[in-house]
Amino acid sequence: MTTYSNTAYYKALQARDARFDGCFFTGVTSTGIYCRPVCRVKAPKQQNCRFFAHAAQAEAAGFRPCMRCRPELAPHSLIWSTQDASHTLALQAAHLLDAGWLTANASPCSQGDANIPANPSPSIAALAARLGISDRHLRRIFEAHLGVSPLQYLQTRRLLTAKQLLTDTRLSVQDVALTSGFASLRRFNAAFAAHYRFSPSQLRREGRSGASASKARSQTTSPASAALTVKLAYRPPYDVPAMLDFWHTRQINAMESVAACAHSTLVSRTFSIQIGTKTYCGWLSARFDETNCQVLLQVGDSLVPALPTVIARMRAALDLDADPKAINAVLGAHFPGQAGLRVPGALDGFEVAVRAIVGQQVTVAAGRTFTQRLVDQFGEPLATPWPELSKLFPRPEALAQADPNVLGALGIVKQRQKALIALSQAVASGQLNLNTPAQALQTVEQLKALPGIGDWTAQYIAMRALRWPDAFPAGDVALHNALGLRDVKNPAKAAEQASQAWRPWRSYAVLRAWATLALPAKKPAPSSSKTPGKPIKRAGVSKTFTINSVAACAIFN
Repeated sequence: MTTYSNTAYYKALQARDARFDGCFFTGVTSTGIYCRPVCRVKAPKQQNCRFFAHAAQAEAAGFRPCMRCRPELAPHSLIWSTQDASHTLALQAAHLLDAGWLTANASPCSQGDANIPANPSPSIAALAARLGISDRHLRRIFEAHLGVSPLQYLQTRRLLTAKQLLTDTRLSVQDVALTSGFASLRRFNAAFAAHYRFSPSQLRREGRSGASASKARSQTTSPASAALTVKLAYRPPYDVPAMLDFWHTRQINAMESVAACAHSTLVSRTFSIQIGTKTYCGWLSARFDETNCQVLLQVGDSLVPALPTVIARMRAALDLDADPKAINAVLGAHFPGQAGLRVPGALDGFEVAVRAIVGQQVTVAAGRTFTQRLVDQFGEPLATPWPELSKLFPRPEALAQADPNVLGALGIVKQRQKALIALSQAVASGQLNLNTPAQALQTVEQLKALPGIGDWTAQYIAMRALRWPDAFPAGDVALHNALGLRDVKNPAKAAEQASQAWRPWRSYAVLRAWATLALPAKKPAPSSSKTPGKPIKRAGVSKTFTINSVAACAIFN
């Protein structure tokens, strides 16, 4: 969290500035309630306000979440630093807790719905071991940098998740408890009453009208009228057309769909996720509500038991937790006018890694063709209410056992066959985790140790799948073109040196640099002897662009 004075926080609160949403929370001493900066209620007096970096800090101080602005909807605010190793470790731990790592690695519970995963007593020692440090050191750095203990942070995250499920879904209170990560209904009720001073049933009664409105909206955008819809907030500015164009350009038939609907564009796809020992398969869709700076996520019933993890994955896929203020403070002078660009993430890290491998040294269109062939050949069928969605992305186990001759028949060369099979075997065996990694740099080294995966591919996977904001493919030819370094003696070294000024947001710098390669075509002067670049059409965009290098066509496979 960037430190401001209380006066600056109060002015942001008065302005209801969405750019600060999730960057701080305001505890009102006269009511005992804490709110987001965008809360629409009348601003309290400044002397009655206390400001907190995280919701967990506000709840640890005894404040309850506002029922109107709903702090559980706020984007997360974890500002990265490459200068302080302990700070980075604390943020990695918080990221794992946000992404539901403890729940995802738990075994199914025997009580309640057998399809609902449960998490036994959280093991901070297991989380510390995942990070390669002692649990005592984890608690010390967590409290030093985030102001609360890991258990307090986790408890707040679970309670806010439960609050969202109680308000927006039809799940029973017991299923809400288990889905949120509580080991039993009794523990959930006790924690809820202790923190919020009313029961889950009382909250559900008060939020029923809002949930009904949400359901009504979902019925107008999906053939699955019974689907569940939740809201995911983000901070403006957000270049929505650029993000939608990215997904549209790489759309895989039978697995993904990017289509226009009333007043917006609907992004839909099939999805498979493993929680503990159980795998959940289904469909989901998302559309941007730019007026309210939020995404409306619709989830099929079969994915509801994994909803907290699905929400975390979707936030990562659309980069909804990015803080444009912090990023632009570093990059704005170097790449002006691009504050709204986000780094597209991934719902499934393995899928991104596969796409990166088959997209090596080819155009985006060619990479999409190879991925389409893999889905057609190895993807499992899935029944959905969407006619255009009928297959899942291939599982790691399926590609790990793939016959090289079959892969060759799909047009995939031998070097990439070896890389695909090696990657799939590493993920299937559990040796490689591309969804909630503890240490991105260590995972990058694991990737580079696999055959056929070099630094460019590993850094690309780190950008998208690992959500590492400081990933930097120094050897990328298109990046060299964008930076004007292609003709220097050692462009990779020069790019690495130039990038030091962009830390810790080099992933965003790369995206902004790549974006400069797609510029409105300019008519050359009659006296010029240079040949202009070949104009191409970007899918989903009506303008014609000039690409400065053939290498730029391979950007972001």
